[in-house]
Parts: sequence; C-alpha cells; structure tokens
Amino acid sequence: MRETPQELHELQALLDTSLSRSTSHLRSIIDAERTLTAEQLTQVLTGMCPLALSTVTAKGEPRVSGVDGHFLHGKWHFGTARGAAKARHLAARPAVSAAHMRGEDLGVFTHGHVEILNPQDAAPAADWPDLLAYLKDFYDADSFDWDNDVVYYRLHPHWMTVYAPDLAKLPPRREGVNEG
Repeated sequence: MRETPQELHELQALLDTSLSRSTSHLRSIIDAERTLTAEQLTQVLTGMCPLALSTVTAKGEPRVSGVDGHFLHGKWHFGTARGAAKARHLAARPAVSAAHMRGEDLGVFTHGHVEILNPQDAAPAADWPDLLAYLKDFYDADSFDWDNDVVYYRLHPHWMTVYAPDLAKLPPRREGVNEG
C-alpha cells in the first residue's frame, strides 16, 4: 500500500459518492456488504492489474483494449506505446473508462480522464521520477526505451465503484510480481 492517509480519505469519499449517485439497479448489486473500503481496495490492488480500457475514436466510436494497470496513490496508472491508436485517442479525447475484473470475485469500475505523465514535448509530471523508478523495478529497467517508446498516464477518476462479495477470496497480490 503506497497511499497516504489523505489519499485514502479522498479515495473513500470517491467510492462513497460514486455509489450514492449510482442507479438503484447498480446499488441493488453493489451495497455495503458487497464492496470494499478504500483501505481494503489498496491492499488488494497491488502489482500489475490487467485493465480493460475504453477510449473513443474521432468518430465517437468506442474502443476497448487491455493495458497493465498499476493502482498507486489511489489512482490507476497505465502505459502504452507512443504510436498506439489508444495514445492518439487519449491525446485528443482524455475521457476514459476502465475495468479490472477477477472472475466473479472482484470488479473495479472507473470513469474519468487521463493525464500524460511523460510527454515528449513538455515537462513530465512532478512525480514521474518516482513512478518511473517503480515501473523500471517492476518490468526491468531495460524493457523499453522509457523516454521514447512508452507513454504513461494517470487516470483521475470522477466515478469509481467496487464489487467484491467476499473479501476472503481476494488475497493481496504480491507487490512487484507480474502475475498478469
């Protein structure tokens, strides 16, 4: 768990607000007995968590693809090749939806917008050096040309909810181990 008390507080507020604003149908599926607290969520979402990421084309058509998600400081972080279609979509239209699912035991659903962490033509995010160190440790420092091959994003959620009917079925993933 890498979250500060403030980040946990903000994540819990987001989870609570998102569920309270959801439809009655969703609240009939996800309730206090079938969800996780922010602290529980950060203990479960460690290491690499595969995400289904939805972007939108210039014609307004949805596209979904898989990315390696890393839940750090209460937000999803993910990367792709700089030349990938999703990178073009995100540059023009930063609104995204993401889902991480583990069978019927866990569903984490997020809507928000992305921030580019390591743009080629501007200064990187202030915390990019720390995130880059984490990524190089996780994937191996020589996996990519980190400056030119890959672009990384942080998803700033405006809505997030979690379906988890049995916390006992969700052991924490081992930090730093690619289990995807």
